[in-house]
Amino acid sequence: MLGNPMNIPPISISGAKAALIEQYADTTLRRRASMLWGPRGVGKSSVVRQVAAHFGVPLVDLRLTTIEPVDIRGAIYADDVQGKTVWFPPEFLPTADQPAGILFLDELTAADQRLQISAYSLILDRRVGHYVLPDGWQVVAAGNASFHGAVSHDMGTALADRMFHFNVQTAIDAFLAHAVASGFAPEVMAYLRVRPDKLDDTQAQLAADHLIGASPRGWEDVSNVLKSRLSDSAKRVFVQGRIGAANAAEFFGVLREIQSGADVLALLAARPGKDTVDLLPRSLDGLYGMTYGLLAACTSNTALARALEIVEQLPDIRSQANTPALPVREVQTLAMELMMQKALETGLEATIMDSPAYHRYAERRRKDGLAS
Repeated sequence: MLGNPMNIPPISISGAKAALIEQYADTTLRRRASMLWGPRGVGKSSVVRQVAAHFGVPLVDLRLTTIEPVDIRGAIYADDVQGKTVWFPPEFLPTADQPAGILFLDELTAADQRLQISAYSLILDRRVGHYVLPDGWQVVAAGNASFHGAVSHDMGTALADRMFHFNVQTAIDAFLAHAVASGFAPEVMAYLRVRPDKLDDTQAQLAADHLIGASPRGWEDVSNVLKSRLSDSAKRVFVQGRIGAANAAEFFGVLREIQSGADVLALLAARPGKDTVDLLPRSLDGLYGMTYGLLAACTSNTALARALEIVEQLPDIRSQANTPALPVREVQTLAMELMMQKALETGLEATIMDSPAYHRYAERRRKDGLAS
């Protein structure tokens, strides 16, 4: 894709979430609709749900590709008293007894153009027919542009000029943070850490005219497949069917390296010192596989304390013969940061503070001038 058709800089999904939270908190800005543009699977729908949950307000989620134009406009009936035909608004639209919330118009650009007219009325005028959206409600829309490789109808400048726009793009750090918090399979996180370009290959997929490709949503499904009790052959079939043959072939090739490079259970059971060093991986794929495997295992004070000891010993593999040059310090820093984050989220931070291994690591960084 040449140039920047959106004419706005990209933003991560976490950045979009933070902005929407601030917008909703401002009662004036809340009355202006926002539009989330982005490729499939980037998390546009889920982030709107998270914003509603953040404020504890109701969310009305309308998938515009699954409803008819009359569904928004409502039904018409004859009022004998008034001697007029009157529109009955649909039951899913917010009523006056629901003073605040979020109305989410998903798949806006893919909807039938007749339906878009009704949706645009909600965006432009906060009303459709005689129905008026309560003042406390925010309208958020989402959709794909044509260059995202999805079915898309152009949005006119008149409508675009009445909305805030977010060019949501996949960002590997934000995705991996979400993956850690959601308990993704360690192998998926390790693979994407060393191959971040595989998080979303929409452009390559379009160039090759392939129907199936990799996306953030696809990797979540791959994670669920790996964590399932399916046979190895079935896992391969499902992974191929989710991210495509070429992506699956590369993933399983790296997966073999990850699984052969680090036995997390053996590392946790090993004695500190030489026994631990002998079990440490000697490849970058293996090191990242070990990092995310240890992270998944850190569910108790004992496991976390032992994991910190293991990570402290990572630089020791450089003393081994025939060891390739590896960014050991970078992997060590990542592992310590991830474990600190998990400890804070799970109430295990005292284990970090009481760990001699962590204090030796921190002192080493201080002496090297790397402490923040």
